[in-house]
Amino acid sequence: MTLETLAKDISKSAKAEADAMIAAAQEEADAIVAEATEKAATIRSEAATRTEREATQLAREVVASARQANQKEILVARRKVLDETLAATRAELSSPKMKGRASLLKSLMAKADDIGKDFNVRPVEMDRKALSELAGKRGMGDAVDGIGGFILEATDGSVSYDMRFDTLLDKSWKDQLSSTTTILFE
Repeated sequence: MTLETLAKDISKSAKAEADAMIAAAQEEADAIVAEATEKAATIRSEAATRTEREATQLAREVVASARQANQKEILVARRKVLDETLAATRAELSSPKMKGRASLLKSLMAKADDIGKDFNVRPVEMDRKALSELAGKRGMGDAVDGIGGFILEATDGSVSYDMRFDTLLDKSWKDQLSSTTTILFE
């Protein structure tokens, strides 16, 4: 074998080995690229799913927050209407010219008669004249604060019954708040 043939054989063998190495490297590179492409697609898909889930959750939270804010505004508005209704009722009851004031005082004095005769009447000043006519033999005591009515007090001071319009309105308001709310808002 000549030197030239040996060189050709070595060259051929080296080329074949190099081609095999290049082919193996290319195969490995293709596998790495395919794996990277698959991972990128998975990551993209997971990110899209997560983003969609977060967007859906955020939308739910925004809607819930808006509903809550709206509900709060409704409750505040209702409270304002209730407060205004109570204030208007109180203003009406505090008017000396209120229609039915005399009959209301007469009705309260009839209840006082049921309680007993051994009591003094402590009137709200604006009702003193009307109550002194209705009190009969009962004594008239010092005036009390209020928008109308009186306090019925035992002569020894041991027991008293508050029949002032303020107290009766507050009690009635608490007792009837549910039905008042129904009438106003439903």
